[in-house]
Amino acid sequence: MFKSKAIILMLLSLVLLLSACGQKPAADSSSAGAGKPEEAKATKLEQIKKAGKIVVGTSADYPPYEFHKEVNGKDTIVGFDIEIAKTLAKDLGVTLEIKDLKYEGLLPALEAGNIDFIISGMTPTPERQQSVDFTKIYYTAVQTVVIRAEDKDKYKSIKDLEGKRVGAQKGATQEQIVTKQMPGSEMKALGKISDLMLDLKSKKTEALVVEQPVATAYLSKNQDLIISDIKLSTEDSGSAIAVKKGSSDLVDAMNASLDKLMKDKTVDKFVMEANDLVE
Repeated sequence: MFKSKAIILMLLSLVLLLSACGQKPAADSSSAGAGKPEEAKATKLEQIKKAGKIVVGTSADYPPYEFHKEVNGKDTIVGFDIEIAKTLAKDLGVTLEIKDLKYEGLLPALEAGNIDFIISGMTPTPERQQSVDFTKIYYTAVQTVVIRAEDKDKYKSIKDLEGKRVGAQKGATQEQIVTKQMPGSEMKALGKISDLMLDLKSKKTEALVVEQPVATAYLSKNQDLIISDIKLSTEDSGSAIAVKKGSSDLVDAMNASLDKLMKDKTVDKFVMEANDLVE
């Protein structure tokens, strides 16, 4: 009887020992997380400061906002948007890298992470705000209709352009302006303002919708073109900087810089200087 009990006790001890060996120690199950918490993902602003540079995307065919000019024998992207971008980079303590892209390719490039922000006379429309974040508006311009000087008495109202071809930059706010405010006209969208101006001069289009600073810049060198008397609604025509969705810290930092630039009228100074550079 005693021997049977001893055997049973030995078997139970063996079972308990095997069971214990098959279990992971409590400390092991938590060592991956408890002792070494996962580091929080760096914010966009932190990533930029760590990299030491910020990459801006722009479409450099939109004087005086951004355009190409030969400076000291070298092709250079200039304009008041570029001066604002330089100031932002300086305030962040990083260097600025400029990427010149087609306007319609700017938002995809931002969303893909190929650029850190967009500054290109871009209007923060509700549609765009669904996919990217915007800073406050730093500049608001009046929308104008450019026509050939010889047609000054021919095109005086939106109605006069019904059935006529009107140009606008592809992917820009002006596309929507033509569609909504000039429904009787046929819109022709091209990627570059310079190409649209050539179309107008060569009578492939009858008018062109463009912001006033841009019109003034081009018309100063094209005496055969003028700003017509046609009036357009200028709602939602302000320009803001676009950043990737969720980059609130970067937006806050940029807004702080923009506040200073607007308060001391530096933006206006940049606009005047950029207009002087237009050829």
